[in-house]
Amino acid sequence: MVTYWKLKGRELANCNCDYGCNCQFGGLPDKGGCQAVFGMAIDEGHYGDTDLSGLNISAVFRWPGPIHEGKGECVAFVDERADEAQRSALLTIMTGGDTDPMATVFAVFASTIETMHAPVFTRIDFEVNVEGRKGRLHIPGHVEMTGEPIRSPVDGSEVRARIDLPNGFEYEIAEIGSGTSRATGPMTLEHANSYGQFAHLHLDSHGVVRAA
Repeated sequence: MVTYWKLKGRELANCNCDYGCNCQFGGLPDKGGCQAVFGMAIDEGHYGDTDLSGLNISAVFRWPGPIHEGKGECVAFVDERADEAQRSALLTIMTGGDTDPMATVFAVFASTIETMHAPVFTRIDFEVNVEGRKGRLHIPGHVEMTGEPIRSPVDGSEVRARIDLPNGFEYEIAEIGSGTSRATGPMTLEHANSYGQFAHLHLDSHGVVRAA
């Protein structure tokens, strides 16, 4: 029996692509492969009768080539404040369980992962202002990610750009900024001043919950 779930929250993601990220337009990663850090603050959420509101989740990803070609590697981080039921629920969602086939970013990415490291239950300090294009993720001993507005090379002023995906599997509209990430532990990566994505996420078992 499938358990219905829904998450509503805010995301900051940073990959090694240039601003814009070709993947958002059905293209190929501009560096040949992809490495990324993802963080989400769950403002409201549930998995069946299990309340998930107020918890944070994160993940580190790497693919040697285009994501759709697979052979990916991932480690998932779950808020240490989550109890056993919440941990199980979040890991189910993050690995594509109880979800229509390829309906969410979690399900799509999970289908491309070949090496899934053991999940880490730990402190996740995360704050993000989507419209302000600012955020910070700190997972002690594992991950550091910051996001900020893109700055004009001409005068240093903030540059605002958005991506609108009416049929996407992650968000409807994302604010684009600049991100810097470093990860150690089960997976290591480092990149700076690259594609940063700030978005309000509203997902459930069937995909993106569209605005009426």
